[in-house]
Formats: sequence, structure tokens, C-alpha cells
Amino acid sequence: MSIWKHLPAAALVDRLEPPQGRISMVLDTDTYNEVDDQFALAYALLSPETLNVQAIYAAPFLNTRSTSAADGMEKSHAEILRLLDVMNRDLPVFKGSTGFLPASDTPVDSPAARDLVQRALAMPDDELLYVVAIGAITNVASALLMEPRIAHKIVIVWLGGNAPGYPSAKEFNLDQDKHAARVVFDCGAPLTLIPCFGVTSHLLASVPELQAHIGGKNTLCDALIELFAAYEHSHPNWSKEIWDIGAIAYLIQPDWMPSILMHSPLITDDAHWGHDETRHLIRIAYFCKRNMVFDDLYQKLSSL
Repeated sequence: MSIWKHLPAAALVDRLEPPQGRISMVLDTDTYNEVDDQFALAYALLSPETLNVQAIYAAPFLNTRSTSAADGMEKSHAEILRLLDVMNRDLPVFKGSTGFLPASDTPVDSPAARDLVQRALAMPDDELLYVVAIGAITNVASALLMEPRIAHKIVIVWLGGNAPGYPSAKEFNLDQDKHAARVVFDCGAPLTLIPCFGVTSHLLASVPELQAHIGGKNTLCDALIELFAAYEHSHPNWSKEIWDIGAIAYLIQPDWMPSILMHSPLITDDAHWGHDETRHLIRIAYFCKRNMVFDDLYQKLSSL
């Protein structure tokens, strides 16, 4: 028997409309995993006219920059605090899961998941909490499993998977925790998916470009350029995706990340998309207006 009580179709479609005006949000981020989360976090905090960032959650990750999912989460937590210090900002920051979901019905308790449950349930009846996830979606799925009622109090914006027409859905955020991904695709909570390859893969930047636009503007800009350059120092003219800013750009100006409604996909065990037109709807971005996004990002980073 399913624990999920889906919204009526009309109510779901209404909540899937791109956001208008200022929204309340939390950011779930595997900040130490790469270099894009730092840009995304700074972008969100420098957009107070549209984004009221209430809390930040450290997400787990496992790759060559961590020895375990727990180590990845701890390093992300420290990186969040480091970036907030550079920006001279003070926000609630919570540690997330120390491991990925062992099954699609089993949450991993954490301070981040508990805070998300508390914040979502405390939202006024006429306001929704936007949950913006730019890593493995373990913390968010855990909160949903711990308290299914929050599915009616939140809107999830997740940067994960690849575009539906891409040969595979296999992508770092999705593939690390397929159980968690299945939770968010199955639960019926309003979900906007920002795909990686095919959409945010257009968000390319290079060290020379960053230096030309934001070099020397302030301590934050110089720190971000140093971080970006160190990630692949052997290729000075190399371009790299700053994937995660796509999720923030969608919230700031949805027209920069055009999207459509589609039926919530299934995820096969080998990380491909499955389709079932009887399932509820989600929103999915299908394109990225790269220049608009970077113009706004550079302007805000330079203004700190």
C-alpha cells in the first residue's frame, strides 16, 4: 500500500507553474563535490529580490574527492561554511545523510531531513517551500519518507538525470542514489527537473572568460576563479560546465530555462528513463538560455 496521497491533478498543475515573485527556499548541495555548487550557492544568496534562502543542507557524495558518502557530506558541510564566511553571511546550515538510501522505502535520518520536515510543515497554508536540490537527492527523499505530508507543502526543483531524449538517464546526482530519485518521482510532490546533459551542459565557462568578467571584482569572485582554475589546471583554455546554476536561474527567471509538463518518468535499474502516461505530471526544462544566465550571474557576483 502506497504511503503517498497525490494532489488532485488540477492542484498539481497549478503548483507546477513556474514561480512568480519572491519565494522561500532551502538549498540542498554536495558543495565539495565539484566547483559548480559554490557558484550556485553564491548566485542564490545574491538574488534576494526573488529568493529567500532559509537554510542550507549538506548532501552526501562519493567520488575521488571523498572517501565515503559520509566524508563527502562532511566536506560539503565545511565548504558551505567556508563560502558563507567569504561572503560574510550567516544562515542555518545542517548536516545531511551519512549514506544513501538502502531502499526506496527506507529514509536516512539526519539534521537536514528533520529540518526540512519542520520547515515544510510550518509553512503557511497559502505558501509553498521550494526545495532546491543540486546533488544526490537523499536528504529530500528521506524527509518525504519520514513525513509524507510535506509532499503537499513543498515544490522540489532538482538538478539531476539527463534530458528525456538523451541515450541514458545516468548522471552523477541520479546514479548515486537511484532509490532517492525514485522517491521524488513517485511521491507526487510538485517537481521541476533540470536535466544535466542536453540542458545545463550548455552552461560552459572558461578561466579566461571568468577572469574577463569577474576577475578582481571582489574576494568572492577571485575565490571562485581560483577554485574553478584548480579543478582542471592542465588546460588553461578549457571550458567546463557550471551545471548547478541552472536550478537557481530557473527560479530567478523561468524564461531562461524553458520547460514543459510531462509524465513523471520511471528509473530502470540500469539508469534509463521509463515512460508511463498514467503517472502524474512533473515539469522538465528542455533548453537553457546560456548567455542570459551568465550575464545575470556575472553582474551579481561583481556587485558583492
